[in-house]
Amino acid sequence: MHRDTNVRSFAKAFSWRLFGTLTTAVIVYVFTKRMQVALFVGVVELVGKILLFWLHERLWERIPLGKHEPTPTVIWFTGLSGSGKTTIAQWVHAELRRRGIRAEYLDGDTIRHLFPMTGFTRTDRDQHIRRVGYLASKLEENGVFVVASFISPYEESRAFVRGLCRNFVEVYVSTPLEECERRDVKGLYARARRGEIRNFTGIDDPYEAPLNADVVIDTRGVTVEDSGAKVINRIRENL
Repeated sequence: MHRDTNVRSFAKAFSWRLFGTLTTAVIVYVFTKRMQVALFVGVVELVGKILLFWLHERLWERIPLGKHEPTPTVIWFTGLSGSGKTTIAQWVHAELRRRGIRAEYLDGDTIRHLFPMTGFTRTDRDQHIRRVGYLASKLEENGVFVVASFISPYEESRAFVRGLCRNFVEVYVSTPLEECERRDVKGLYARARRGEIRNFTGIDDPYEAPLNADVVIDTRGVTVEDSGAKVINRIRENL
């Protein structure tokens, strides 16, 4: 299956309009046997139809009937490190973009690289999430879907972000701690267990699991596509 590009669509529309004009000119010539009259009518018909089409489109732009504008939404993924939230969030972001929807992706690791002085104490984490939440709310306010992936371990911080946004969907990736530790590709849990990393969520810093998340996903035995589709299904009315 192919999709027409803008150039191809324009070429098809232009060729169809030209074909219609030539047909009109031929019909006029058949009845009048006068080439000048046929060409004159063809040109008038071509210009007239273009102007009428432009006017028709401008009028329909003012008519709300049948129009649908996506409702910008902040989709906030929360869960332990290694739970799979980033992978699912990236899939959801890609799917939104594939559908032609304006969407931005915010990731905890990426933003911390931009602001390396951000600490891991409860106060630091809380302030970090509030700042990112404010950014997400501003993007939403300007018509952009936001897909955010942050551990965001504290209920109070997540509630604050929800309060900033008009449409907020909390996705709790509930993969258990033991499974996250088993996946531990970066060795972070092992280092935290040895005391080499302090304030590590799930080890020596608490994770306050959402009690009323809009979507709950346990990634054990579930594909990324199925998990992402569950999120898309939750926001389908906003798309």
